[in-house]
Amino acid sequence: MPTPFKRLLMRELADRLPERLLPLLPSGMQVIGDIAILSLRPELVEHATAIGEVILAHFPFVRTVCRKLGPAVGAQKAPQVEVVAGEPRTETTHREGGCLFRLDVAKVIFSKGNIRERQRMAQVVREGEVVFDLFAGIGYFTIHMAKTGRPVVIYASDINPAALHYLAVNVHLNKVRGLVVPVLADCRRLAEVLPGVADRVVMGFLPGTAAYLPAAFRALRPEGGVVHYHDTYHERELWHGPIQVLRAAAAEAGYRLEAVLYKGVVKSYGPRIYHVVLDALFTRARQRQNNL
Repeated sequence: MPTPFKRLLMRELADRLPERLLPLLPSGMQVIGDIAILSLRPELVEHATAIGEVILAHFPFVRTVCRKLGPAVGAQKAPQVEVVAGEPRTETTHREGGCLFRLDVAKVIFSKGNIRERQRMAQVVREGEVVFDLFAGIGYFTIHMAKTGRPVVIYASDINPAALHYLAVNVHLNKVRGLVVPVLADCRRLAEVLPGVADRVVMGFLPGTAAYLPAAFRALRPEGGVVHYHDTYHERELWHGPIQVLRAAAAEAGYRLEAVLYKGVVKSYGPRIYHVVLDALFTRARQRQNNL
């Protein structure tokens, strides 16, 4: 059954596209600020502008239409998009949960599928905490936490210069200067510079997040704290898989997994594969004493 969005496109493009292509039209679009982003089948690429014009005509809050050229690439996860209709720009301001996010959709990623998790994080941070956001991006978690949680400070690192630029802009837009320290750095190196400072560590990166757990424990206070661990897992690995990973990494770093405070599925990542998050409480492992 076609979605209302797809039915609209099929109706408006019935006289402009070959009939065989109508069933291939997209079922939805992602809207970030006033920019719509489409994923199109290869057969529809030459008709991208016509599709974009229909969207502009029926959705007045959209000023620019882009299409994805492929998945985000490189260590900095740079998006691949191009403008196909509307204003020739890729920068916009997105509003979410009382927060403002300035970004360029051609330079940084923004997943609207994570909105509930970002809003949840705003509620778990406690006043007076020191937070280390290992993969801050434009401030997806940092801005929500700073505005609502009121920590003492959030150290927010990222290796993407464009992301750090927009993080600094968003800190200003949301009036949380003094609470957020943006740092252009690999989180592993920054954890070596700022060891043992964090009550709470946010690991909003995937896949392959486990490789950064040593940095998370290096940043954590010696007595312990909470790590928000994101990664992708097959459904048959839930929840023993990530718990085993956390327990092993903690032991290697001299910590003990005390409790899993929260575990949840953020979104589907592929067939039977899910983006999951676990809030894990760690304490310092007790040292064995030798009997003399």
